[in-house]
Parts: sequence; C-alpha cells; structure tokens
Amino acid sequence: MNDLTAGVTHFHTAVFPANAELFARLATSHTPDTLFVGCSDARVVPELITSSRPGDLFVIRTAGNLVPAYAPGADGVAASIEYAVTVLGVGRIVVCGHSGCGAMTALAEGHDLDAAPAVAAWLRHADAAAARCDDISADALIRSNVIAQQANLATHPSVARALAAGTVSVEGWVFDIGSGAVTVIDAAGSDHPVAA
Repeated sequence: MNDLTAGVTHFHTAVFPANAELFARLATSHTPDTLFVGCSDARVVPELITSSRPGDLFVIRTAGNLVPAYAPGADGVAASIEYAVTVLGVGRIVVCGHSGCGAMTALAEGHDLDAAPAVAAWLRHADAAAARCDDISADALIRSNVIAQQANLATHPSVARALAAGTVSVEGWVFDIGSGAVTVIDAAGSDHPVAA
C-alpha cells in the first residue's frame, strides 16, 4: 500500500523546494488554460498524461468521465464547469475517456448494480452514449461516451455562451492505458492520434 505520509514528506523535502518559485506564484494566481474532464479511475492522471505542471489544468473527475446535461439546481459538476469557463476563463475543454473504463464496461456488459444504486443512477448519464452505439462493446461505448459528454457540456449555459463567442473549444480524447496513446475523437466519431 502506498504510504501517503511518506509521500507528503517527500513532497515537502524534495519536490516543493525544487518548485518553490512556481508555488509562490500559484499562491496568488490561478489561471489554468484548460478544463480537463476525466474519469475518477486512479490509473488516469491528467497532469501525468499531459505533462502539465500545477496550475495548468482545472480538473473534474467523475466515474465514467460523465458530465450531466445542464439542469437548474445545486450540482458540483455544473458549478465546477461554470467556474472554469466563466470565472477562470479557460479556453479549452477536454473530455477524456480511457481504455478499460469500469463504468463503460459495466454498461456494455450489463453488470448487476443492485448493490450500488448510486452508481447505477449516475451511469444513466451515459444513456445517450449507449443509444448512439451500434456495437455495444466496452471499447465502442468508451468512444461514444466521449462524444455524448461533449454534447452534454454544450448544454451548460456558460459553455454554450463561450462556444458562441468563440472563446472556448471542446474536444474529446481517449487515453489507452496500456500503450500511453491518446486519440482525439471528433463529434462524427473519427479519430486521430495526438501528435507525438
């Protein structure tokens, strides 16, 4: 098991001192350029995948990288999206799915989620992804879900306004855990690898 206390000690004695100037700047400035919506899966670390430094990404992580379509009321995902776009002024939003996603596998394979009713309810936010899939394999659903979540993002008023003004772009990625490859998925389902 990972010793978190030892990790904090290492950060304090080795990592922080080597980046003291960066953290001093970050103490008074928060200007990420990208909102990264990824899965909660522990194997998918946005900052590692993108070689980003602290302060570069505003990150939302949810099971299945799901973004509920906008609805009035208190919602942590909606509030985070609105804050990133309206207050922080991010210019780019990335929705990133990944290989071996447990959420998409559960849907594709029809897992019994009776013992996890909150998970089952949450996964209903992927209904549009499943509806657009001819092939309900986990891999196909992972890709379709990235497209569906981009569409859900566009229902959020802050994102819709920024898209109309041309101040934000939205793109979809799929990260392959085994190879490290990142593929961009466009709204039509076509893909191309991110340049190395």
